Formats: sequence, C-alpha cells, structure tokens
Amino acid sequence: MNTPSDDQKLRQRFMAALSRALPEELEQAWEHLPDKPGYGFLRPPQIGLAMVRGRAGSTGEAFNLGEMTMTRASVRLHSGTVGHGYVSGRRPRHAELCAVFDALAQEPGRKDEILVRVVQPLEGAAGVRREERREQTEATKVEFFTMVRGN
Repeated sequence: MNTPSDDQKLRQRFMAALSRALPEELEQAWEHLPDKPGYGFLRPPQIGLAMVRGRAGSTGEAFNLGEMTMTRASVRLHSGTVGHGYVSGRRPRHAELCAVFDALAQEPGRKDEILVRVVQPLEGAAGVRREERREQTEATKVEFFTMVRGN
C-alpha cells in the first residue's frame, strides 16, 4: 500500500480546512491576503453530484449510501500554478476560492504563509464550531436505566 508523502498530507490538510470553512471565512481570508494573485479558470465552478459510500460498522462491505451535491473548480494563477477546489453543496465562489488558495499553497515560498494566514485560523474556527455542536448535542442527552422489582 502506498503511504502519502508529507507534502501530500499537508495538501490534504489544506484542502480539508478550505472545503470545510464557511464561505464568509474564506472571503475574509481572501480580502486580508496581501498581494493577491491574478488567475483564470481552467474549469469554471460546476455543480454536480458525487456518490457517497459507507461501511456498516466502519468495517463491513462498502455500499452506496446515496448522492450529494458538490461544486468543483480549477484555476491557473498567472504564474502557471494550477489549483483545484471541491466543496459540498452549491457554492461556486467557495470552490473558486478553495482552488485559488490550493494553487497559492503550491507556489514556491507561499506554503507557510497560507498555512499561517489561512489554514490555521480556519482550523481553529472549525474546532470552535465542532465544540459548540458537541455541547448542544450533549445538552440533549438522555440517560436510560432499568429498575428491577424486588421479590
């Protein structure tokens, strides 16, 4: 089995943070980015369907769970670097910005800047949202117990 390289793992981390971010968070990151690059579309944002697969108990045979809507885009920076973006739902601008940030992260010398300025704040915000959801879910928890009647 092939194991991903460190660069592949880092790119996966970037793409996960970008695709899970709220669209307004990406817009804000774009607005605060110094020296924004010029870019053009290789593939303008397209909305389509993707098959979602699951496994019973996380270990069983894979099965088709259903389809979900997704948006994808590909851009080429004026420097020639290509980036891709895939997001769930119907969000063309979100996919476009994901693709631009993906391309920027591949530019020589910009990976660390994108990590610090964009990815880490997005991961932090996602962690806060996850914790809020956990607390809301925990507040609705019901504990059941069984009482045994005596003889």
